[in-house]
Amino acid sequence: MKRSILVVDDEKKIVDIVKAYLERERYHVLVAYDGEDALDMAREQQPDLLVLDLMLPGISGWDVCRILRKESDIPIIMLTARDEVTDKIVGLELGADDYVTKPFEPKELVSRVKSVLRRSQGSATYSTILKVGELSIDIEKRLARIDGEAVELTSTEFDLLKIMAQHPGRVYSRMKLLDEAQGDSYEGYERTIDSHIKNLRKKIEVDPNHPNRIITVYGVGYKLQENSGA
Repeated sequence: MKRSILVVDDEKKIVDIVKAYLERERYHVLVAYDGEDALDMAREQQPDLLVLDLMLPGISGWDVCRILRKESDIPIIMLTARDEVTDKIVGLELGADDYVTKPFEPKELVSRVKSVLRRSQGSATYSTILKVGELSIDIEKRLARIDGEAVELTSTEFDLLKIMAQHPGRVYSRMKLLDEAQGDSYEGYERTIDSHIKNLRKKIEVDPNHPNRIITVYGVGYKLQENSGA
């Protein structure tokens, strides 16, 4: 069965180019040219991934991402003409899984799409459940629970939690977490990992401002407490 991709951009030329490249890779491509149509199509068609421009007429890409992230864990790659690190961080904080800066090479975008889909799909060849304190991470089902209650995580958030849960107490640098979670091809600014950790803490910490599960090791990176939640 073909994986479906929803491409959203108000520039028809960009949509046509991206659509052509994705269809060469045998993806089923849906298109929208504004935020309102993007929301409607995402809800009705339930695509496997969303390629989303930020600067849209009507409902902005920022708001589309914010709204959809409350409703689902669909992987989202943001397209932005803005190259400022702060814009990228805001996008990641809203729940985007990756971003591509315009102008971009279509082949690079296709590569990012494949990478994000691989991460969101996960491995179905074995079943492993990691337990760290009150946390339970089912790798095959890509499901995290706290005290038995499911926690809704984005693909990147789940991967970061899984990586740290495999070695509780181990300190990971930001760059190491990026490499492990998003692959060597990812060339993002390493501080964007802070945005993902911030979002993750909001979902798994009792008090995100005073975390006792994901701990910051200043000057180095992060670690998952061995007695997480204790």
